[in-house]
Amino acid sequence: MRHLFVTLLLTLLAMPALGASKNPEADLKRVQQRIQALQQSVRDDVGRQDQLSAKLRESEEQVGAARKRLAEVREKMDTSDARIRDLASQRADWERKQRAQRDELAAELRAAYVTGKEEHLKLLLSQKDPAALGRMLVYYSYFGRARAGRIAEIEEAVSQIEALTAQEQAERERLAALEQQRQQELAAVDAARAARAQALEALAGQIKSNKDSLARLKREAQALEKLIADLRKALARAPAPDGQPFARVKGKLPWPVAGRIVAGFGQSRGGGMKWSGVLIATERGSEVRAPYAGRVVYSDWLPGLGLLLIIDHGGGYMTLYGHNEQLYKAAGEAVAAGEVISTVGDSGGQARPELYLEVRKGTAAQDPRRWFRGSSP
Repeated sequence: MRHLFVTLLLTLLAMPALGASKNPEADLKRVQQRIQALQQSVRDDVGRQDQLSAKLRESEEQVGAARKRLAEVREKMDTSDARIRDLASQRADWERKQRAQRDELAAELRAAYVTGKEEHLKLLLSQKDPAALGRMLVYYSYFGRARAGRIAEIEEAVSQIEALTAQEQAERERLAALEQQRQQELAAVDAARAARAQALEALAGQIKSNKDSLARLKREAQALEKLIADLRKALARAPAPDGQPFARVKGKLPWPVAGRIVAGFGQSRGGGMKWSGVLIATERGSEVRAPYAGRVVYSDWLPGLGLLLIIDHGGGYMTLYGHNEQLYKAAGEAVAAGEVISTVGDSGGQARPELYLEVRKGTAAQDPRRWFRGSSP
């Protein structure tokens, strides 16, 4: 009997744990596919249910895309400008080298002129020691080769200066073209911002009273709650992330962006509604950094929160970042602690640049100030 019990125990220990997967990579791929399908479903729902919100989404995405292109052009311009400075510095070095070589050659030519053309003949007639005469002739051959080498160095310097000048000119032309492109992208940003303003005006016209405004807030809150619940279902079989459990870093996390908290967790939003996170006022375009490692499970537009990015940190924990201007990570991508994930904007119909930050355990929102170092960013 005891032998049977031991055999049964060993068999159970050898079996994989209940619910454990034999192929975590396949599970992760299936989870990513579910998240992508969910993300598309949310976009479709917004388009069907609220045409004005869909127009706002489109205009804000255009603003983000235009600013991204503008940032890329500016980066290229910085690179081009640095290249021009480097080429100019190299050209100046070669010009200094050329002047020094010319001065040395001029000194050698003056010395040869002072010696005179008949110096070799004088040496031949006046030297009594043949060995001394031989040495003098060898020295003169050295001087001749040195002058020839100096001339070759000067020719190389001239060639290098001409090549660097041509490269510098080409780079300046490229910079001028980039400046023109920058002006075009600035115009595109202005046009996208104008389209956004029109969409916001139309949206404001639809809200006729405080009651309508409250109803809209409730619909937006319900949309977020539904999204969180659907993400939980999609993540049910996701492999556990590596590293220290998220729960152990409570109170130790760095804030994702510097700024000032203008709405705190639990504060009233009116009509009995409260904030489920914090709202951080900061500069437009400020970089948002992931406070902890995880995997992006949502990266798209959502009514009320605009361009929203959600990171799953494992153990049922998520962090949410709303009102972004640009999203740098797509759903399914892994992020490291401190990695830039987005930039702050006013998407979602905000009047000023702000970052909305939430921490979730399951479907329950938690006060972010208890998770991050210090009472404010």
